[in-house]
Amino acid sequence: QGQPVAASTGGIGAGSPLLAALHDDPGLRRRLIAVLGASSALGDHLVANPDQWTVLRTESDGLAPTADGRLDLTGEGNPVAVLRRAYRLALLRVAAADLTGGRGLEQTMAALSALADATLTAAYAIAVTELPEGAREPRLGVVAMGKCGGGELNYVSDVDVIFVAAEDDDLAAATTVATRLIHICGLVAWPVDAALRPEGNRGPLVRTLASHLAYYRRWARTWEFQALLKARPAAGDLALGREWINELAPLLWHAAERPEAVEDVRAMRRKIIDNIPAKEQEREIKRGPGGLRDIEFAVQLLQLVHGRGDESLRAPGTIPTLRALVTGGYVGRADGEALLRGYRFLRGVEHRLQLQGLRRTHTVPTEPGALRWLAAALGYTATPGRSAVEEFRAEWVTHATEVRRLHAKLLYRPLLESVARVPADGLRLTPEAARNRLEILGFADPAGALRHLQALTGGVSRTAAIQRTLLPVLLSEFADAPEPDRGLLNYRQVSDSLGSTPWYLRLLRDSGPVARRLARVLSSSRYVADLLSREPESLRLLAEESELTPRPREVLGDGFAAAAARHTDPVEAIRAVRALRRRELLR
Repeated sequence: QGQPVAASTGGIGAGSPLLAALHDDPGLRRRLIAVLGASSALGDHLVANPDQWTVLRTESDGLAPTADGRLDLTGEGNPVAVLRRAYRLALLRVAAADLTGGRGLEQTMAALSALADATLTAAYAIAVTELPEGAREPRLGVVAMGKCGGGELNYVSDVDVIFVAAEDDDLAAATTVATRLIHICGLVAWPVDAALRPEGNRGPLVRTLASHLAYYRRWARTWEFQALLKARPAAGDLALGREWINELAPLLWHAAERPEAVEDVRAMRRKIIDNIPAKEQEREIKRGPGGLRDIEFAVQLLQLVHGRGDESLRAPGTIPTLRALVTGGYVGRADGEALLRGYRFLRGVEHRLQLQGLRRTHTVPTEPGALRWLAAALGYTATPGRSAVEEFRAEWVTHATEVRRLHAKLLYRPLLESVARVPADGLRLTPEAARNRLEILGFADPAGALRHLQALTGGVSRTAAIQRTLLPVLLSEFADAPEPDRGLLNYRQVSDSLGSTPWYLRLLRDSGPVARRLARVLSSSRYVADLLSREPESLRLLAEESELTPRPREVLGDGFAAAAARHTDPVEAIRAVRALRRRELLR
């Protein structure tokens, strides 16, 4: 840092406790040097408070600020000043554990979120004690939203919250407490942002539970339901906060069924990108193309659509939800791993950028010295022919490109609108729900159709999981055909033949309108089912509109001649021509 820790009873000097401790304790030495090297802001704090290095003597345990999840507020003086000191000491411990490998990314995000909860709780308690003498403490829940609600907070961020009071009689005192809580947290740690509440900053800071429900039932827009995905009780009356979440859950898990819902999420993502200054767009690791928002929006849209029928997708955090989407077959394994790697990389960059000056930023610097510092802080070193900065840039471009590609693939997956139109009960495919849905859709033999569904979706295999995501949509397609039962039977036969083929179900899930087109042709033609079992690669024709146009006579002639010419054995030549003929018939 180029500046010594101030000489004092805890600073550097002859016989200082710090020098002796650094000599005797390699763990302290490692943690202190890591903090001073990565954060000028925390270094300045230790210069101003030279006795606080002692908090780094022991390695931080667990994810909470203290064993009971609360901050140590013992000490004399103004309660807000005591809280500020406790917050900064806890942040020092979190940073030291992060920088020395004591915590991975997920643990660091969880620890920062727990620290936010503890800070909100302490600020709430201070605000309550400041109420006028004789005033009744209100029932007020503080619900964490955004990254804090998802347990994935970064070092410097607004903490998004929504305040909910129990009854009208609580509103006046609750508003006083909420206002004071916001002020205290701003003095101690970070701004509290309550703009996600109904009507935003134009609406009252605190509403009753009943008022919230009335608003969400009538007025809430898609993005407001999207925000509820990360809601979590954080401080105040936790039971009331949990009741608020539980009451809103049925509305949240039906929000994707509104006709405009899927396009609303897509439009919101485009709007965010459009609002980034052009000169910063390529350097923005949060909002820019290939940034964190691309991952979060793709995950949240899949969560809104598929979480209606699959409760395993209802986790508040991005990483656990993405893992659940992969496990459930909604996202391919390779795609899911690529998004996880991209998310970890981008959040790691964000953490190092913010930790340096404890300043809210998501923009990679352009100044050479700052770039060299960032690359070193992230652990990059020079390799033959490439500097550490070039190594960092190369990995950044790789992750951003892959994240952008997968964002487009998942967020604009055509199947999403079809799934969103299926009622939530139709997504669960339990025997009773499936039988009812089959009868409603007009299947002549619901019992027989149910047996096909159970054969396709039974068990815990990945194949069965992907079939469970596809079949609710396919059933609607079969129902629109002349013979729904025949379409389902043909689909089962094709799936039995191709289900173990690695690309088959991936093609249906990921590649445009293939699944719906396949359902349509299988419901209309037994011959098509036979052609597909004989020539499974022909299924790829359904992925592209241009492939569905029959070929001119001269093109066919050339193709048949070329297919025959590739074989010297007449029998093999005839087989090749027949295969080409089957493919053209399917086309």
